[in-house]
Parts: sequence; C-alpha cells; structure tokens
Amino acid sequence: MIIGLTGQTGAGKSTVSEILKKYGCYHIDADKIAREVIDGDETVKTRLAEKFGKDVINEDGTVNRPLLAKRAFKNAESTLALNSITHPAVNEKILSIISEQREYGAKAVIIDAIALFESGEDKLCDRTVAVTAPKEIRLERIISRDGITVSRANERINAQKDEKFFSMNADFIINNYEPYNIYDETEKLAYELKLTKE
Repeated sequence: MIIGLTGQTGAGKSTVSEILKKYGCYHIDADKIAREVIDGDETVKTRLAEKFGKDVINEDGTVNRPLLAKRAFKNAESTLALNSITHPAVNEKILSIISEQREYGAKAVIIDAIALFESGEDKLCDRTVAVTAPKEIRLERIISRDGITVSRANERINAQKDEKFFSMNADFIINNYEPYNIYDETEKLAYELKLTKE
C-alpha cells in the first residue's frame, strides 16, 4: 500500500510519519529527495537559475537554499514555478524507491510530501492523508522549529493551499490540535488502513 501524507507546514506530518513507521511503513521524505535533486541534478539547477536568478547557485555549484527559499516561497506563483521545475525529477526518484521497497517486502510506503496533490504524487498513492492544525498554532511551531521571523513564517504559510483544499482532496484527515491527540488520531488511521504494529 502506498500512503500519501501531506498537510500544511507546521501541521505535524513528521510526527505522524514516526508513528506509522512503528506499523512497518517505509518513510519517503519528498522534501529530502527534493533537496538531493536540487543539489545533484544539473538540469534542475540550470532551470532554477533561469527562473530565480543566477545567484541562487553558489560559485561552488551548490544551491543557495535560503535565497532560493526566500524567492520561491514569496507567493503562490513562485512556489508553483519551483514545484514545476523539481517535481518531475522528484517523482522519478520516488517511483524508484517504491519499486525497491516492493522487492524488500515493506508493508506500506509513506510518501511524505507537503505538495502531494500539486505535484501529482497523490496519483501514485492508494490512500491520502492530510494533517491539519489552525494557522496560529502552525505559525508558532514553524517559528520555534526553523528559527525564522513571523513574516518569513507567514510567507511559507501563505504560499500553501488552505485547510479546505486538504480536507476536500485527502481520503483521511488527522487533526493535530486540542482537544485531539495526534497519537490517537494516527492509531485510528492505522486501524482504518488495516496496518498492524510490528
């Protein structure tokens, strides 16, 4: 089974992933793969420089991530442009990992992707799950987690789809705010998906 896991930044996807690993799920971090693609794929780097400015590529050939993030997440249009450059290469790598895990006999694979639906990665999945939390809670979490300013955190939040988008598109919703408990919510999901702890 391939499970697509998504949600807005700061909602709690990482926590849900960690819980699902205990059910024998193999975790694919789409953000991590995107970083690998951005650093290692010369075609992707060339296109990023064309779209976001040559200075997003350092002299040593590495990507200036803070500068790229600042430009790519300033609005929804720029985020869409970043995604259109990186997602095809990311999807190709994800498919390769899924194929490997099938051979290894993994119970399920989680594709953990903040832009699951926008990237088309949801089409690789049997079930999709979105983690949600109110904006003010997510704002606090992002500032604390990433050590960024309120305005930068708001830029990231505003560059993403709203909660209604996730609710309308995902098969399952996990609420990560009081009075809900993320562990109980994820265990309910595991039960629905007929996953058992190892």
